[in-house]
Amino acid sequence: MDRMKNKVVLVFGAGSAGPGFGNGKAAAVAYAREGGTVVCVDVNLDAARNTLEVIESEGGLGLALAADVTRSADITAVVEETVKRFGRIDVLHNNVGINAPGGAAEATEESWRRVMDVNLTSAFLTCKAVLPIMERQGGGAIINISSLASIRWTGYPYVSYYASKAALNHFTRAIAIEYAARGIRANAILPGVMDTPHIQKQISGYYGSAEEMKAKRDALSPMRRQGDGWDIAWASVFLASDEAKYITGVELPVDGGLHATVSGSLN
Repeated sequence: MDRMKNKVVLVFGAGSAGPGFGNGKAAAVAYAREGGTVVCVDVNLDAARNTLEVIESEGGLGLALAADVTRSADITAVVEETVKRFGRIDVLHNNVGINAPGGAAEATEESWRRVMDVNLTSAFLTCKAVLPIMERQGGGAIINISSLASIRWTGYPYVSYYASKAALNHFTRAIAIEYAARGIRANAILPGVMDTPHIQKQISGYYGSAEEMKAKRDALSPMRRQGDGWDIAWASVFLASDEAKYITGVELPVDGGLHATVSGSLN
């Protein structure tokens, strides 16, 4: 298919935290499979290059760059290089995110600020750099990867993560409405229980083994299985494509129906 044909896609967080395909890596590859030219950006340049290697091995085009998304200078450099090489930016995909343990009384100021910077301020900085370009072009699409934790308690004590992702949702809505008449759409995707390299690293300590973690998390989903990076990737391609040209300002749960359940804890 060619839903991204002639489009330049800028993916922040295009690497993977380990072997396999996380949300960002899968999204970058999926955009390329749909004909997009994909700029793969990650704080770890080797991880970005690994994603680009997959894209190029399948005949796709792109570029690998390194950037710390909490630094406006890094983002500006990436955006300028993308425009220099490819002339435009049609899709901005914000996939970067971290969590840090701690409730409101236990979390440190340092961890709170770090999570907010990475999960929320980064999206502000990338949008600030890219929106003027999209406006000059006459349109574009922004995909922000949020979380089901933005709308409900998950059972893990990550107060800064909850707050940052909830704020990202409303940040996305604000952009969607402000720029709707200018041909720019913005939508958020809310992954539910996911089986990705990032998740395996971040929450494995809450379980006795990898097998226990998988079994318990699979059981949480109404579909009795976790999602994977490709579920997020193909939802992203749809929302970024012209098939979704009248969709903006939405938060799309990709969670096997978990958002519709009444259980409070996800662990």
